[in-house]
Amino acid sequence: MIFASRWLLPIDRPPLERGWIETDGGTIVRLGSGPPPGPATDLGNAALLPGLVNAHTHLELSWLRGRVPPAGSFIEWLRTLLAVRGRGALPALPEQLQAMRAGIEEARATGTVLVGDISNTLVTPALLASAGMSAVVFHELLGFNVVDATTVVAEARSRLRRVLADARAHAADGVGLRGRVVAHAPYSVAPDLFRRIARLSDDDAPLSVHVGESVEELELLRVGTGPMRALLEDLGVWTDRWQPPGTGPVAWLDTLGYLQPGTLAVHAVHLDESDIDRLVERDAVVVICARSNVWVGTGLPRVSHLYAAGARIAIGTDSLASVGSLNMFDELTELRRVAPDVTAASLLESATRTGAEALGAGDRYGTLAPGKAAALVAVDVPAGVRDVEEYLVGGVPPEAIRPVPT
Repeated sequence: MIFASRWLLPIDRPPLERGWIETDGGTIVRLGSGPPPGPATDLGNAALLPGLVNAHTHLELSWLRGRVPPAGSFIEWLRTLLAVRGRGALPALPEQLQAMRAGIEEARATGTVLVGDISNTLVTPALLASAGMSAVVFHELLGFNVVDATTVVAEARSRLRRVLADARAHAADGVGLRGRVVAHAPYSVAPDLFRRIARLSDDDAPLSVHVGESVEELELLRVGTGPMRALLEDLGVWTDRWQPPGTGPVAWLDTLGYLQPGTLAVHAVHLDESDIDRLVERDAVVVICARSNVWVGTGLPRVSHLYAAGARIAIGTDSLASVGSLNMFDELTELRRVAPDVTAASLLESATRTGAEALGAGDRYGTLAPGKAAALVAVDVPAGVRDVEEYLVGGVPPEAIRPVPT
């Protein structure tokens, strides 16, 4: 099959005007500009680009859409979330499963082809498989007062492998499902649990962690007081065995061995210069979820500074408990608003190539190149647009987005 469009965006090189791409059996064969090499499906005045990569979301929370309002502080939002969701394992009620399926479909319909899905319950792998959505499933552990971290990690790893094997058995050809046991955040995971997870060496996915999301997290780590400690005490999980490390969260993760090459450092809102330098030095990947940060009242990360510092940056939507959509183009629009000096090409690369590489899938997704998956999305572009990259990050209407079946 050959597709032609006004614009073709390989991502790893400038856009091609009057571009075309040839696919065979779901794989890209060749691409170029000018007259197509054979009969082609003309996509019209559209931009054709690789499908987007949502590097951080929580699909199992999709049933919370509209139930957790925007908050003035992270603790306020978190307390509301816990009250609505409950602290135990999520029951797979029919309406909750349907909301998860709808969330996956919303992501697919708005151009996403690969997700980094945080899962506490492991409900979503089967749903991802049946929907044909490739994913890295991060089986996330919490445990502030865990005593036997070795057993907790071993059981979680066994559970994840069993669930993924079953999901893969029912997945369509070309759907990739991989996973890893990961830790939630410095304020919710015991030091030994972090260490045990970090030592897992044969998992086929990167580590992930929420880090530097709130000022309450920083206070807890530095002096052991504040609203985060009060929440932990109210939840009955505080233990005097835990002592504040007296550092920021990035340095703490590094001390624990968790800050490894490729570790996904999600949110990274409250970082100082030494934190950013350390993330760059360790070759970690910062995953920005700007709309979610605004929703939960934490403030915004230093987006422009992170790009200027040379950080590897991917993009995520976070969950429908803290954003209004799972549309990655909405995320790009927010980043353009908060970082007008970052080039549109850089933002698009974060939403495609860097995200795919961060999830260990750069060989299949993220750019248009021969041999890669023909996971394509077309976006209708007004006739007068000359800077197509800027248009794509400036507010694309959902109805203009078309996944391209190949």
